[in-house]
Amino acid sequence: MKLNKLAMAATFAVTTAATAGVAQARDQIQIVGSSTVFPYTQAVAEEFANKTGKPAPVVESTGTGGGMKIFCQGLGEANPDITGASRAMKQSEYELCQQNGVTDITEVLIGYDGLSIAVSKKGEQLDVSKKDLFLALAAEVPVDGKLAANPNQTWKDVNSSLPDTKIQVFGPPPTSGTRDAFVELVMREGCKEMDFYKGQDKKYIKANCSRMRQDGLFIEAGENDNLIVQRLEADPTAYGIFGYSFLYENQDKLQGINVGGVAPSFDTIADGSYSVSRPLFFYVKNAHRGVIPGLDEFLAEYVSEEAMGPGGYLNERGLVALADDKRAEVQDAVKNGKHMTRYETTN
Repeated sequence: MKLNKLAMAATFAVTTAATAGVAQARDQIQIVGSSTVFPYTQAVAEEFANKTGKPAPVVESTGTGGGMKIFCQGLGEANPDITGASRAMKQSEYELCQQNGVTDITEVLIGYDGLSIAVSKKGEQLDVSKKDLFLALAAEVPVDGKLAANPNQTWKDVNSSLPDTKIQVFGPPPTSGTRDAFVELVMREGCKEMDFYKGQDKKYIKANCSRMRQDGLFIEAGENDNLIVQRLEADPTAYGIFGYSFLYENQDKLQGINVGGVAPSFDTIADGSYSVSRPLFFYVKNAHRGVIPGLDEFLAEYVSEEAMGPGGYLNERGLVALADDKRAEVQDAVKNGKHMTRYETTN
């Protein structure tokens, strides 16, 4: 392991030397990735700068997928040190990193978040099933025994117990980890509740239950979740999809809708009764540790009890804290730069 880290450090040094004529060595940590993880990382960046007097890390909200592409471009000061993610790194992304020399990565589970479907405080609170959400938002749904373009225009068309108001939902784009999670946790699960899809394999479900409608009733709102909040404030008949932290921070303006009779909250996300929940991560290049000034100290701050523990400042911003044993495991992995091996195979 020590030889591997030395090799990575040497590679980083060569890459940095090659770019030295273009720009001076940077003194700020660079972070990209998920819009959901962004506010947590930004909070840690501010705390780190206040405590150490070092420059605050530069944090960009690029979306999970976009962040992975940037993160995996290579080593050296021209490339970011960390990427946030609202889902686990995919095998294809891991392989891209490997191809570009980013071979020593630590995966850091920071806590849990619920995917909230929210509406203005002035709007109508709904209680929907995953099947209802699928029928409202899917590109194609069963019509007279076969798949057809989604004809549902109002919530009442979806379920007679729901209001007769037009379906209008703002949500994340395909590059977002929030979109990936919503498709997996809601769309595919919702279609499985329908007789039409009974007995179909995972490949069929993935191919036919993943696409969001594109007729104007589902609106891709970009990677900035705050823009969705603003649009919901402006239109009480519209609904929006984003991480629970944004709902928590805007409780004076918004309310979450129930999914399967359960509202999103710290308790329901932590105990799993709110079924639309997911883990949040960040990934760090171990070759950059000890090279980029302040990176080790920033990582220590991120996984400290003061930050990610129960009652910590990330918990206060909406992050659901890990159990004590899991949190200790994560803290140890960060301290020792544990190498991610999920996609590695042995010969």
